[in-house]
Amino acid sequence: MLKFLRFLFLVSVVAAPVFAQRDIGPIEVFADHTIPVRVSGATPELNALALQAFGSHGRYHLVASGYLFDVRFSPAGAGQVRVEVAKGAAAGTSEVVSGPTTRAALLAAADIAVVRTNGLGLRGFFTSRLVFIGERTGHKEVYTSDLFFGDVQQITRDRAIAMTPRWSPDGSRILYTSFYQSGFPDIFEIALANYQRTTFVSFRGTNSGGRFSPDGRQAVMVLSGEGGPEIYVSNAQGRGVSRRTRSDSVKSSPCWSPDGSRLVFSCEPGPQLYIMPASGGSAQRVTYDIGGYCAEPDWSRAKPDKIAFTLRVGRNFQIGVLDLSSGHSQQASHAPFDGIEPCWLPDGRHVVYTARTSRESRICILDTESGRSIPVSPASLGSVLQANVWSAR
Repeated sequence: MLKFLRFLFLVSVVAAPVFAQRDIGPIEVFADHTIPVRVSGATPELNALALQAFGSHGRYHLVASGYLFDVRFSPAGAGQVRVEVAKGAAAGTSEVVSGPTTRAALLAAADIAVVRTNGLGLRGFFTSRLVFIGERTGHKEVYTSDLFFGDVQQITRDRAIAMTPRWSPDGSRILYTSFYQSGFPDIFEIALANYQRTTFVSFRGTNSGGRFSPDGRQAVMVLSGEGGPEIYVSNAQGRGVSRRTRSDSVKSSPCWSPDGSRLVFSCEPGPQLYIMPASGGSAQRVTYDIGGYCAEPDWSRAKPDKIAFTLRVGRNFQIGVLDLSSGHSQQASHAPFDGIEPCWLPDGRHVVYTARTSRESRICILDTESGRSIPVSPASLGSVLQANVWSAR
């Protein structure tokens, strides 16, 4: 029982924080390397969303004058937005972008503007979609939305504890853990085309942490049916389950490398982060220089040498980033509230994470290079957590 309770804590550090110093809000950091931009939309709706998008990006800061780039958005038809980008007094470029809705078209157009102006080769991330846990019904249920919490859809109505939802690589399915059926954690899959739910894995003991491989052909998970929580891999239907680790240490939060050849996971004592071959073999500890608690790793697909994770700093949690090329870890967030559950956005610079106080939890975007943090989930939605990102390649 003690090992089971320790395992549940490691699966997600979502218990109430020890203390909270302030309400969740933006952590503003403007360095010399940011780009001053003027951003505007021709309608109130386009203007508000454009300002929110660029205001969340650590490469830019919004100005009314003295800007390097002038970025303008205007309607161009049903589900279409025109983006115009001008540099100084020079003639600008113009492009019409289509989407299923005007909102989606604006976010796609904003991504194009980022690619044209950031100067660092960064991808845009505004069209990313989220799956997350929301509590507005009084229960932890699975929801989806766009990155800025438009088009919010409630996916489950289990009236039980749902945890750690994860996208399939093509965005068509979601894996998540729920206690709703047996009273113990099982892994379920939901097909978003028809919202059909199937049991993915349900063995004796705990079944959690399900996550598809980058090619969608396999899934990794944590199962305890043979004793303590161990790492297992299955095919894409939850069959052919094969054990990958064998030790008495509690393991949690497995995540694939971008090429699918390795796994990173949390392991006690500590916990600390370990990496092992996805096919099996010995695991090597990779966090040494940053503290005694490193958990909830997420491996960047855009920059395969970076892993974001949850770090304990004093009595609180913050977001850390491990650079595999140097073996060095550093603290990326410096907020007066807890920062947990990071997930990379597709540019390899920003993460979404859960910001948490004793009263609420919200999803924020963190620039891991500057420490700038901006809330994106509205307070009106209530507490939300455990966001996972999907982005079309």
